[in-house]
Amino acid sequence: MASAREGDGMWERYSRQVILPQIGSDGQEKLSESRVVIIGCGALGSVVANTLARAGVGRIVIIDRDFVELNNLQRQVLFTETDVGRPKAIAACEQLERINSAIEVEPVVKDVNQTNIESMIQGADLVLDGTDNFHTRLVMNDACVKHGIPWIYAAAIGTSGLVMPILPDGPCLRCLFPNPPPAGTLPTCDTAGVLSTAPLIVAGWESTEAIKLLLGKPGEPRLVTIDVWDRTLSTLEVEKAAGCVCCGKRKFEFLSAEKEEIISTLCGRNAVQITPATPGQISLSRLAAVLAPLGDVEQNEYILVFRTQGYEISVFGDGRAIIKGTDDPKLARSLYARYIGV
Repeated sequence: MASAREGDGMWERYSRQVILPQIGSDGQEKLSESRVVIIGCGALGSVVANTLARAGVGRIVIIDRDFVELNNLQRQVLFTETDVGRPKAIAACEQLERINSAIEVEPVVKDVNQTNIESMIQGADLVLDGTDNFHTRLVMNDACVKHGIPWIYAAAIGTSGLVMPILPDGPCLRCLFPNPPPAGTLPTCDTAGVLSTAPLIVAGWESTEAIKLLLGKPGEPRLVTIDVWDRTLSTLEVEKAAGCVCCGKRKFEFLSAEKEEIISTLCGRNAVQITPATPGQISLSRLAAVLAPLGDVEQNEYILVFRTQGYEISVFGDGRAIIKGTDDPKLARSLYARYIGV
């Protein structure tokens, strides 16, 4: 990968950024040598990935478990209609390569959980939140605090959103939210909707905080709340909580779960995700041939979609599956066992 100082083309690409006193040529060099991991490539993650790629961040890893759906296109800026049905991480990285061929991008089509997150963030200078659920954020918080990696918490829903940098010396997410909210108590994009400009503004703020941290600027433990419809912005100074389980006592509860099959209901989608205890590569073409007599099958190199009896089962190459048409984990597990295997 070429240095930010090398070649007139490279200099021209970032010229409007390099002349900023906050960045300069030395700062651009730092960005080109940085590695970020973006977990989740939906409304927030796609904007952050787009922004940082254009800014010249040298290595970007995008991790996402899902595939592009038509309703994503209203707000997820890296995708087009031709991407519908493809894994988000793959489609996003292909688009980023077209945007900036001078950087390295790596797609990872996996569900981030306690069994794999520590290896996924290894070597990262910064981890960025593009997720759609609070449990994954708590797993991220545990892993980043444990390994001393800064990360940025971000969320957007309706017309508003939140952003907070979380630094290795605290405070951490559990200082702000000591106990995870009960399932079903938080709104989702599917239940509350989202104005397309809200994640753009929130992700823009998150991207700015990311650039500042990558440049070595000191972060501030402030929770920023933005409402684009009401035109309001507020900040809350967050202090390190005395006796915080995570950054204080260093008990990483969300990393300590047993490495077993993970079954999770996807809020607001009438769907259940099943992640095998021991993921392994499966032949999607062979599975397609087996399932073809039993229902409708669509398959490409990344994903197989099988429809039968009112259910839609999307199977990924590592054996992970999303079963649409039910929010009952037991029924989803039964369908998985029936059509994919134990």
